[in-house]
Amino acid sequence: MSLDAATFRRRYGPWAVVTGASRGLGEEFARQLAALGLNLVLVARSEAPMAALAAGLEAAHGIETRVAPLDLGDGGFIDTLAAATEGLEVGLVVSNAALSTVGPLLSQDRAHLVRQLHLNAGAGLILARHFGPAMAKRGRGGIIFLSSGSALHGTPFSANYAGTKAYNLILAEALWYEWRPLGVDVLGVAAGVTRTPGWAANHPKPDRLVPVAEAAPVVTRSLAALGRRPSVAPGLRNRLGYALMAVVPRAWATRILGRSMGKMFGPFASTFDND
Repeated sequence: MSLDAATFRRRYGPWAVVTGASRGLGEEFARQLAALGLNLVLVARSEAPMAALAAGLEAAHGIETRVAPLDLGDGGFIDTLAAATEGLEVGLVVSNAALSTVGPLLSQDRAHLVRQLHLNAGAGLILARHFGPAMAKRGRGGIIFLSSGSALHGTPFSANYAGTKAYNLILAEALWYEWRPLGVDVLGVAAGVTRTPGWAANHPKPDRLVPVAEAAPVVTRSLAALGRRPSVAPGLRNRLGYALMAVVPRAWATRILGRSMGKMFGPFASTFDND
């Protein structure tokens, strides 16, 4: 579904905040939102790639940008981001920053697991609570929470990551209902396996039964779903796979996912931070 840029800007402009914007899905959200004419606040820890991206998008689309190098795993980030966005009418937030880890839970450092929880789940909650009131007062706006297919079942060797993504999906679907009467659209995106730097960093070996999507169509379908449903699983093969897993007992689904993760990612030793 193609989007009408003028309609999208009226509904979700003039500024969008995109977290995890230095690479992967965050970068692709920034590119597509810039093409729709939204000004951008790019948020991640890595300043240099965001600055290069911002310069390119300004030149290509005539938009304004701000770059905010922040660690969203630190709960105090919102004070700095509030200062960076002061005076801006933020009509859209894409909560995408995440720390992805593949490996047995007991092999991972406790501090790492807690940071993953704060970054993947806590940051989205903080962003929604900060930007939501102004959107509700204006009677328009939107928030997109990046979740994952791993949110739908227990995912062995990605237990904490999957748990954080389940939080995002449930939060998004609940706020979709709460905030609809306020004029604010909320969407959870249950992305499947997507070709991003984070995915590649885990050295996957997918078999032919595992669909690997490109970032661009995942983002395109997500933006098209905003305002139309509480959540979306981009890609027909993903939706069919999720539907199939939903009809088998949850213990079976967890076993299937555990074996699939073992085949795709063994011997488990990778971490990637897209923030």
